[in-house]
Amino acid sequence: MSTSTIPVVYPVHVDAELDPQLSRGLWLVKWLLAIPHYIVLAFLWAAFLVSSVVAFFAILFTARYPRALFDFNVGVMRWSWRVSYYAYGALGTDRYPPFTLAEVPDYPAHLSVDYPERLSRGLVLVKWWLLAIPHYLIIGLFAGGLGYGIRDADESAWVGFSLIGLLVLVAAVVLLFSGRYPKPIFDLVIGLNRWVLRVAGYVALMTDRYPPFSLDQGGHESPIEPRGGVGTLPPETTYAAPPPSGPPTTPGRTGWSTGRVVSLVLGSLLVLGGLGMAGGGLTLVAADQMARDTDGFMMSPQEQLSSDGFAVVSEDSRIHTDGAPEWFPEDLIGDVRLAAESTGGQALFVGVGPSDAVQDYLTGVEHDTLLEIPAPGPVYDNTEGGAPEAPPAEQDFWVAQATGDEPELTWSLEDGDWTAVLMNADGSDAVAADVSVGAEVPAIGVLIATLLVLAGAFLLIGALLIAVPVRAASRATS
Repeated sequence: MSTSTIPVVYPVHVDAELDPQLSRGLWLVKWLLAIPHYIVLAFLWAAFLVSSVVAFFAILFTARYPRALFDFNVGVMRWSWRVSYYAYGALGTDRYPPFTLAEVPDYPAHLSVDYPERLSRGLVLVKWWLLAIPHYLIIGLFAGGLGYGIRDADESAWVGFSLIGLLVLVAAVVLLFSGRYPKPIFDLVIGLNRWVLRVAGYVALMTDRYPPFSLDQGGHESPIEPRGGVGTLPPETTYAAPPPSGPPTTPGRTGWSTGRVVSLVLGSLLVLGGLGMAGGGLTLVAADQMARDTDGFMMSPQEQLSSDGFAVVSEDSRIHTDGAPEWFPEDLIGDVRLAAESTGGQALFVGVGPSDAVQDYLTGVEHDTLLEIPAPGPVYDNTEGGAPEAPPAEQDFWVAQATGDEPELTWSLEDGDWTAVLMNADGSDAVAADVSVGAEVPAIGVLIATLLVLAGAFLLIGALLIAVPVRAASRATS
């Protein structure tokens, strides 16, 4: 069996050169200087996400990663690495990063990925989540998975930090006082970043070679020894160090001009917006179908309300439609419904009345005001007092009321300040009921249709804005 001696490195190449003359204090303001890059990268990573999804289906059906999308995504990773190297991912240079996806040979940080001629259709289904889980656990520690809890009598908090960030902070402090960047820390920081970026290239579907579990320290990468497993080379292959030929570059030339990048980013944002609208529309469809009762009201899930006093009341609800169109709120919200089911064995009263009248009725009466309903249960504000002078149904100020074991009131919204009240029908204490509220919401059909139509338009326009520059970039590359 013959063997070959070839320079073998992982297909994701990460290279860096430490600047010999770093400013002692510039790192204190690099967070500010890097803001323009962070803003641009936020949009580029949105396009990266959409491009990766397109590449996923392309690989699944053709076993090939579209070259134009590959070059774009590598460019986004390269740009991000340069900014990270300049800022708080390494602080390895004071040279401001260029605004470009392309390789800049004289910049001290480089990233490139070998283009794969073919990729596994099966691995694309699992490598970005299942197979990468061990690496996710490890690089989570590098990038922010370390922390400790702080707890006192009143509150608790969790403070997290990354190993890379901690090492860079140590290097920055040393640089501030000594004027030099500790070389051992630099080598370790680059090794940790290289591990993270190799995993990023793997989960971004750019290679089928499984990332090595090795800390390849130093500014220049070392050959990878085969360990078996997914994506490794045959064991009979031997390895030699790669020749010092400068930063590796991606084969071919990129066809991504500024205009094409802008078109791809805009198209990606429209696609993401369209997907969000479609998701919102479909969620409303499901809610409309599942939450409506037999009378056409969209009802909330039941919530158990209780009070040791004589009433549970809502906070004041102010409804003011002055200046609004005549159809508001009837066509937007429609009638509202308040339904209760006794859990204490007593007949209930539910009513809606003017806030001033309700307050007068409950003055001197022990009751609970419902403030909010978070998990794990409702939050009340208790008002001490005695029993009411008369049962609630005997009052004449209610605009809507109902009594019984399962009372249900329906009310057409009106301008004013209103309060909802839950009591026992006889005015006794210990109120307990399961309560739900809802409304007709006749406008939901129009809202659903609007969201779905806009979603379709956004997706169509976004797809065109993506397809045109991708095709142009492919032609320019070929």
